[in-house]
Amino acid sequence: MRRVRCGLPSGICSGQKGFTTGTGTHHSTAAGRGIAAEMNPTTITIDDRSIDTVDGRNLLQTCLENGIVVPNLCFVADMTDPPVSCRLCFVEVADVPQPVPACKVAVRAGMVVQTATDRVRRLQRSALRLLLSAHRADCRNCPANKQCPLQDMARFLGVRLRPRRLEQVQRDVPDPMEHPLFTFIPSRCVLCGRCVHACRTHGGGLLTYIRRGFDTLIGALPVDDAESLHCGGCLACEAACPVAAIFIKDTEPPEATMEAPGSLDPSR
Repeated sequence: MRRVRCGLPSGICSGQKGFTTGTGTHHSTAAGRGIAAEMNPTTITIDDRSIDTVDGRNLLQTCLENGIVVPNLCFVADMTDPPVSCRLCFVEVADVPQPVPACKVAVRAGMVVQTATDRVRRLQRSALRLLLSAHRADCRNCPANKQCPLQDMARFLGVRLRPRRLEQVQRDVPDPMEHPLFTFIPSRCVLCGRCVHACRTHGGGLLTYIRRGFDTLIGALPVDDAESLHCGGCLACEAACPVAAIFIKDTEPPEATMEAPGSLDPSR
């Protein structure tokens, strides 16, 4: 399977595989740049750096585009309504009493942001440990090994891949799970939702969330019969998955891939 690396060097990446520390390589879409061009230019301060941007731009994307490291997993560049499911991209904004997820903050003139305070790092480490408690860290046998954002973030934040103080979450489901169109591996999935976003954006909208709470999984929308199942084979979901948790069946890798994971019959 072709693995897609983020355009930003070794660190936190948004909308691609990998975690990038960033050195200024932009990875926003042309549409996103066009929208930004229509907004009002402004200047904000991030980690004591003066950053030129535009009013209303997503704060997390602004950080990443300027080489500022902010751990994140569920965000995709130019996403209009980030799910905030990973809870990793916390930052502190002046005049806001509590840290906030950068992916849900819009840039405003004069904003002052800190991305690496002790309070932010504590929240990020706690969020990553929770994610890892539901993830089987079988790195040696995983196709994402050494290209995995969880590995990169664990190194960056100083967190063990197998947290000692949290019990491993066990889902009462087959592993892997077979769907007529794809194979889904629940023990790898961290429910970042990038596969669902990719399928809705680039594919046929087949993937969705099923079940609730600790039993939440990625699955397929229900249909009346197997012939109604449709997947265009774009592999957007497979490419978007940061942890190799979904594989599309009976398709050849395209020349270029884009985004995410998912699968399972919601009727089960």
